[in-house]
Amino acid sequence: MEHEPKEAGVMAINNRRWGAGLLAGLGMGLLTTLPALAQQANFESFTLSGAGSAASVSGFTNGISALSNIAGRDRSGTICAGFADVAPDHIMVLQQDFAALTLQVNSGGNDTTLLVQGPDGTVRCGDDTDRRNPDARVQDQSWSAGTYSIWVGSHQQGQRYNYSLTANP
Repeated sequence: MEHEPKEAGVMAINNRRWGAGLLAGLGMGLLTTLPALAQQANFESFTLSGAGSAASVSGFTNGISALSNIAGRDRSGTICAGFADVAPDHIMVLQQDFAALTLQVNSGGNDTTLLVQGPDGTVRCGDDTDRRNPDARVQDQSWSAGTYSIWVGSHQQGQRYNYSLTANP
């Protein structure tokens, strides 16, 4: 009966240990990414159920991640400006399709931004309401029923502004 050389046996044992370590490491890596995939919002979530419904939630900006790194450009090709936390600030659930919807930030006139990502990956970004009001607004058509992630950011990295966010059909 032939025996493997001692070095080959040691190599086989080390390869099995390495393989087991690799599998354990991959398993731990998957476990640590699962919470990121099922991430919760930083602040309140809300649901809109019909044309007459509206919602108002609050929070504060304080992020250091560029919104352009989170979503790039919106569906009209505009770069998403500003900084926010990696996790969404709010989750909005639309129980039916909405022909039109407006999301408005009120931070007392601070320079805020908005990013809204829909259930199909569609991105909408908003900036100044008008020339005199730097609070952000997204006003758009054709909102499909489903779950939306919303980031409220500021134009300057790490800037903290208290705000309220309203959603109106």
